[in-house]
Amino acid sequence: KEGEARAGAQRGECFPDCINLVGAASGMAPMQGASTLQVAGLAVAPLAFCHSMGGSGGRSMPVQLTTALRVVGTSLFALVVLGGILAAYVTGYQFIHTEKHYLSFGLYGAILGLHLLIQSLFAFLEHRRMRRAGRPLKMPCPSRCSVALCIAAYQEDPDYLRKCLRSAQRIAFPDLKVVMVVDGNRQEDAYMLDIFHEVLGGTDQAGFFVWRSNFHEAGEGETEASLQEGMDRVRNVVRTSTFSCIMQKWGGKREVMYTAFKALGDSVDYIQVCDSDTVLDPACTIEMLRVLEEDPQVGGVGGDVQILNKYDSWISFLSSVRYWMAFNVERACQSYFGCVQCISGPLGMYRNSLLQQFLEDWYHQKFLGSKCSFGDDRHLTNRVLSLGYRTKYTARSKCLTETPTKYLRWLNQQTRWSKSYFREWLYNSLWFHKHHLWMTYESVVTGFFPFFLIATVIQLFYRGRIWNILLFLLTVQLVGIIKATYACFLRGNAEMIFMSLYSLLYMSSLLPAKIFAIATINKSGWGTSGRKTIVVNFIGLIPVSIWVAVLLGGLAYTAYCQDLFSETELAFLVSGAILYGCYWVALLMLYLAIIARRCGKKPEQYSLAFAEPPGKGMAVEDDQVQAAQVRAAEAWSIHQRDISRKQ
Repeated sequence: KEGEARAGAQRGECFPDCINLVGAASGMAPMQGASTLQVAGLAVAPLAFCHSMGGSGGRSMPVQLTTALRVVGTSLFALVVLGGILAAYVTGYQFIHTEKHYLSFGLYGAILGLHLLIQSLFAFLEHRRMRRAGRPLKMPCPSRCSVALCIAAYQEDPDYLRKCLRSAQRIAFPDLKVVMVVDGNRQEDAYMLDIFHEVLGGTDQAGFFVWRSNFHEAGEGETEASLQEGMDRVRNVVRTSTFSCIMQKWGGKREVMYTAFKALGDSVDYIQVCDSDTVLDPACTIEMLRVLEEDPQVGGVGGDVQILNKYDSWISFLSSVRYWMAFNVERACQSYFGCVQCISGPLGMYRNSLLQQFLEDWYHQKFLGSKCSFGDDRHLTNRVLSLGYRTKYTARSKCLTETPTKYLRWLNQQTRWSKSYFREWLYNSLWFHKHHLWMTYESVVTGFFPFFLIATVIQLFYRGRIWNILLFLLTVQLVGIIKATYACFLRGNAEMIFMSLYSLLYMSSLLPAKIFAIATINKSGWGTSGRKTIVVNFIGLIPVSIWVAVLLGGLAYTAYCQDLFSETELAFLVSGAILYGCYWVALLMLYLAIIARRCGKKPEQYSLAFAEPPGKGMAVEDDQVQAAQVRAAEAWSIHQRDISRKQ
């Protein structure tokens, strides 16, 4: 009966007699019913209610009624939030304004400012909680846990893939299983298997298999018997080898991830995901594992993703500061409430027991009748949230990943991410009632913000004045500076001031990309080409070109319709233009100075220098490598000490 209770708890079912039996064995009082039950160290998912069977006491509220009330309450809350923002925007109520409205501050701006303030506050509190994570934790699971690292590879740059595998080799976790699945089995893909042999193949614990098929599509000449034999061979290689590489028929990233998850089955406790362009910190695995073991209601956790090639171009540099804000402010705030909405592919970990429950549904996801082949990581996170489990973020687990250095490839990447965001927003809204109201509130604000911004910009450019347009640009930069200043304080790095420039990139490129993403949301594919492929898809430039033409047309129309400037207006206009120009010149000079200083250093000296093992000839700073190894060793020793104390 104890085994039945444990299995039922994992599925969110209720076995009151078994629960009372287990509780009596551990000295607990019999339970008559509760909304969340702790059973032998395992927590029943939220909203899993049960009635006592034959015991005295009142009955708990039926699960259907409770769920209905939460759904109604959450929906009303979402409508109130959206209605309040819409009312503030439409009414345009202003607290302060000057004559002729040269300067003004209204209710809508106050709401957005308050949102940024609250978000930053909870992010700060979550970081303080993370810093306390260095102290010994109470581990609910006394047994030793098994972890598998799954790497998805597709036409990867050889240098990046080599760094990824070598960083996996250095992870400070005993008996870590590494599974790399290559999306493609043609001759031009064989170099990735060669790199695997070079880095991880020099041991009896390594295995590989070149498969003509995949789990859902037979290769040329494959029979049903040979297909089944191939599946069994894949499972055997993955489960019996410490390091394994599977090359299979092309099917997209989701097919690659499915192969790794399916082949592992229930042979491990946790599954860590990683992209083939990612360099992992030696302590990344144990830090995420500690978060999952600390709270059995946490189903997935992500880490701090930083940029490996941030000094290669201005696009990658701005992406690096944006990444830091996205993870250490936005996702840190979500983590405070246990509702991180996307665990990124480069660095994440899931409970395998949960993953295996929804593996088939995750793979066969459809939207508007079409099979989904992008947004795999976001949907994986949403599947965990749909079960009522929490998702977390820890800045103590780190990695470096490649980001596009060319504008066109970056634009294609952002379009793909925007597609998955809006599609998964709709799916995620079905589970708002299972989580903290912050998830509902933030989803409404971030989901509708681009549309409010587009309406504001078009209104200003076609119905405003030249000064209002300039004031809008200055306000955008001012908000960016405020956020960047906070990031500089939080990170202790002056480079974060460039976050204020990302706002212009958002205005000029990301806004039209989001609209284009909605219009083409059913278009499938990886979304970005492999690192070895030259990007030739210029379709993403069409919405950007249209958007720029709309803005220039509005600017010309406003200039044509506006009367001659008075002396006061002209003074304001010239002063604002000079201020805006000086700001850009100052940041440009600072950027050139940073690049010049970095060019004088060896290119591999990053803040996380751990990509190569000793003796491979990689130019890294010994103290940085040693610091990373020491931190990993300390994390592992704390983990082992807590297990011993629990036993």
